[in-house]
Amino acid sequence: MERRILIVEDEPSIVTLIKYNLEKAGFQTEVAYNGEEAIEQTEKENYDLIVLDLMLPKMDGMEVCKTIRKNNNYIPILMLTAKDNEYDKIYGLEMGADDYLTKPFSPKELIARINAILRRTEIQTNNTTALILKVGEIEVNPERYEAYFKGELMELTRKEFELLVYLLKHEGQILSREQLLNTVWEYDFIGDTRIVDVQVSHLRDKIEEDTKNPKYIKTVRGFGYKLEDPS
Repeated sequence: MERRILIVEDEPSIVTLIKYNLEKAGFQTEVAYNGEEAIEQTEKENYDLIVLDLMLPKMDGMEVCKTIRKNNNYIPILMLTAKDNEYDKIYGLEMGADDYLTKPFSPKELIARINAILRRTEIQTNNTTALILKVGEIEVNPERYEAYFKGELMELTRKEFELLVYLLKHEGQILSREQLLNTVWEYDFIGDTRIVDVQVSHLRDKIEEDTKNPKYIKTVRGFGYKLEDPS
């Protein structure tokens, strides 16, 4: 079965380039030319992945990504942008994007990134079990993509959720930033371990009463992090 990809891009020449190369690689494609149209299409159609431009009319890519994740839609998102700065890269991932590609890009790299994301998604789906993960007052159902703290459903981005699951599965183990980067993100952010620190900080905001003295996610100086049961 051909994978369906939604291209969200307002520049016709780039749409033509992406569409031609994706279809040549065996994907089905549909196009949304602005952010509002993208939201409407994701609400009524199912896609295997979204190629999402950052600079869009009506609603920019960051807001589109944020809205999709707020709707509990975990469809993989590859974000495109002409901006090549660290803030946009990290902020896009914080909003729930799965990967980030800067214009101009080669069609081969685009296809490689898409295939890598789809492989990771398949592996995560196949490895998901109905087992409930629980540490202290944190309870996670990986199969349903639901995480609770003190009985309340938490709003997490896809990466926050995957990071939390990985920490729970390795309760009590010291995990380096590089290890977390390689296992949760699984792609080329060589040396950019600040992304891990940012996501850990967001998780702490949601599960720690005092983020300066965390009871669950402990910092192991000079190495990484460890999740513990405070009881």
